[in-house]
Order: sequence, then C-alpha cells, then structure tokens
Amino acid sequence: MIITGLLTGAALGFILQRGRFCITGAFRDLWVSRSSFWLTAFLVAIAIQAVGVLALTLTGAIAPEAPQLSVVATAVGSLLFGVGIVLAGGCATGTYYRAGEGLVGSWFALIAYALSAAAAKTGILAGPTRWVKGLWTTELTTIPATLHLPQWVGVAALAAGVALLARRQLRLTAARGPQFALPARRTGVAHLLLEKRWNPLATGAVVGIVAAAAWPLSWATGREDGLGITTPSANLIGVIVTGDTSRFDWGVLLVLGILLGSYIAAKASGEFRVRVPDATIIIRSILGGLLMGVGAAWAGGCSIGNALVQTSLLSWQGWIALVFQILGVGAAAWVLLIRPRQKRRAARAARASAAADAEPTPAREAAPAPVPA
Repeated sequence: MIITGLLTGAALGFILQRGRFCITGAFRDLWVSRSSFWLTAFLVAIAIQAVGVLALTLTGAIAPEAPQLSVVATAVGSLLFGVGIVLAGGCATGTYYRAGEGLVGSWFALIAYALSAAAAKTGILAGPTRWVKGLWTTELTTIPATLHLPQWVGVAALAAGVALLARRQLRLTAARGPQFALPARRTGVAHLLLEKRWNPLATGAVVGIVAAAAWPLSWATGREDGLGITTPSANLIGVIVTGDTSRFDWGVLLVLGILLGSYIAAKASGEFRVRVPDATIIIRSILGGLLMGVGAAWAGGCSIGNALVQTSLLSWQGWIALVFQILGVGAAAWVLLIRPRQKRRAARAARASAAADAEPTPAREAAPAPVPA
C-alpha cells in the first residue's frame, strides 16, 4: 500500500506542472497585480478537501485531529516561510515541481529546504524550534470548536463562501473574453492534458480531490495524516544520511512522486529544459530554501501542511499560518519587486522631465519694424 504515496505524488506533480499551480504566485499576485484569481483557485482546493475530509471522518475512514495552536511559532514561522518562498521562487510543492522541470535554482532551493527542515525538526536546530513552539501555547484547535459549532457548519460556511468567490472569478473571466492560444498540435486527450492551458479554478478543484484522496491512502499505511511536504522532506534527508529506513514512509514516496510526475509532465509537453541561473539567483534560492525549512518546522507545516491541509480541518494553526504566509510574501514582494519597480518608474519619469527641460525653447518671431512716416 505504501506505493500509493508514489502514485499520489506523481499525479499531484503532473497536475501542478501542467496547471501551473503555484501557491507563491497566488499570494504574490495579491500584492503585485492586485489579482485574487489564483488565491481563489487555492481556496477551491481547500474547500473541496474540507468536504472530502468531513465525509471521510463521518464514515469512520479517518479520524484527523487538529493540533493545538502555538501562536508565536505559527505566526513567525509562517512569516519566515512566506519570505523564503519568494526568494526561492516557489513554495514547497512549487519548488519540487519546478525542480522536475529542470530549473537548477529550484534544485538548490529544494536541497536547502530539506536540509534546514531536518535540522530544525530533529537536528542541530531542534532546540530553538522547541523553544519557539513553547513561547505561547494555547488549547485552541479548530475554529468551529472554539465557537461551539459542529464541524459540518464550518465546512458548509467555507464551501459557500468559496463558491461565491469562484462564481465572481468566472464572471470576471467571461467579461475579459477568450484568451489568445497557439494553434493546437495535438488532438483529443493529449491536447487537453499536455497542450491546452488549464483553467486555474479547475486545477484547484483537481488538487482538492487529490488532497482529499491522500488521507485514506496515507492512513491505510499507518501514516495518520494527509498531504505533507516538510516532514517527508526531512525524513528523506534522514534516510539518506543515517540509513534509518523507518523514516521511509508514504510521505517520502509522495515527495519523490511529485518530482517524478512533474518531470513526466514537463517532458511530455516539451517544457523540460535544464536552466542554470546566475550566481545571484542561486544564492537567493539557497537563502529562500533555508528560510522555508526553518519557518515550516516552527509553524508546524508549509504551504501544503498548513495552508492547504490544516485549513481544510478548519484549524486555527492552518488559517493563521495562511494569513502570515501571505504577509511574508507581501513583505518580500515589496522589497524585491514592488519597491524596485517604483524606483525604476520614478527614475524614468525624472529622466524624461530633465530631457524636456533641457530642450531649447523655440525663439519667438520678431515683431515687424515700424514703417517711417
């Protein structure tokens, strides 16, 4: 049954690569272009997973438990993670699927992410992680439980709210009209899977279905959790470094499957190409990967474990992590993207103004001399 982790990861990697489902981009668009389209697609994935998890829980197939909220660790860790994913050019899954596409910068980010996550969870940085997690602990678990409401009420409210957002996005898309598309080279299923641009909302829905299916598949192997990237990445490093095969579980096969699935998708669609960035991008990717690993270890999850999975359980940890990840992305986007763009625009405007001032003023025509009487 453990092989289902590899198959689930391969399916997820294929979907992420072909759908260009980038959580970093979804968060960054809020600040850079003021667009919520991809964030809505991400919320669709959360809502569908929430409905699926609720149904599985009610039937007794799984029995997930939301963690108690550690306020400082969740907020600060998620903020660091948000900054890190902008530097790295992708979130946890984004880094994996871009590595499968051949982006060398993502290879460096991925290695740094896995190493720092292992160090912060069970290695040399485990002490600071325990200290941060103990700064402000609470007994809060899920939002419905805090409000003394049944879980299904919270899931219904989430589903209804996301449905309204999706409807709004569909109307905006229809108002913009059809987008330009290159002539089709394939036909049938091959065209749909490997060539046609995927709709973000449809991609989010498929991601949500895979995320919901991951719960019983993982549960059947003794790993009582859903999708996860940080702990499996840390476990993969542990297996490689220590040879401790007890860490080789469904989650490790999941992350390996994401690499495999994204490679297959990129290769089949003609998008695989080894791309080597300059030294600045490599250094930034490594720094981003380090922040991602430490931040996710402190927060108890990454953009998948917290922002996708824990939010579907309506846990305080998941939704607070989501907010602070978005804030971290906004802070990094302001420093690296928005502020430099504003400076460039101001510099161009100043040069244009200076050039206009330097132009000679046309001489006025002299008045005709008076004719003597």
